[in-house]
Amino acid sequence: MIRMVRVEDDESIKKLAEVANEVWHQHFSTILSLEQIDYMVDKFQSVKAMTEQIRCSGYEYYFIVVDGITVGYTGIRPEEGKLFLSKLYILKKYRGNQYASHVFEFLKELCKERGLQAIWLTVNRYNYDTIHIYEKKGFQTIRTQVADIGNGFVMDDYVMELTL
Repeated sequence: MIRMVRVEDDESIKKLAEVANEVWHQHFSTILSLEQIDYMVDKFQSVKAMTEQIRCSGYEYYFIVVDGITVGYTGIRPEEGKLFLSKLYILKKYRGNQYASHVFEFLKELCKERGLQAIWLTVNRYNYDTIHIYEKKGFQTIRTQVADIGNGFVMDDYVMELTL
């Protein structure tokens, strides 16, 4: 059984940061330098960063739990009639089991409940496998963007959107 478990308290945020650190190093090791991965995890997915996002910036994080085992997580933020899909990561040993498909159904239902008309996201332009998954789910590339994130690093992304 797959469940989406909302991250709300300090203990679950700490666990989330541990999962994020593991999955980011697994997922981005062929796309980004170790230095950039470490920097981005600290800046965006540390306990401090995610506590701020949840408590002050309207983000919601959910563990993806299968038969009591955390297999990944997603992070979202409703904004201007759309849902921003900030994060969706599955730990390497659990990939290929359609868990992301379950998350997309969960997010679509959330959008329906909240009256949101689209889901949008950013994805690294060299993250080919993930881009392919998003395209299969109906997302379309809207534009490219390069964002300076400090320390000499940039995020070189596609902005993709799924109209519901």
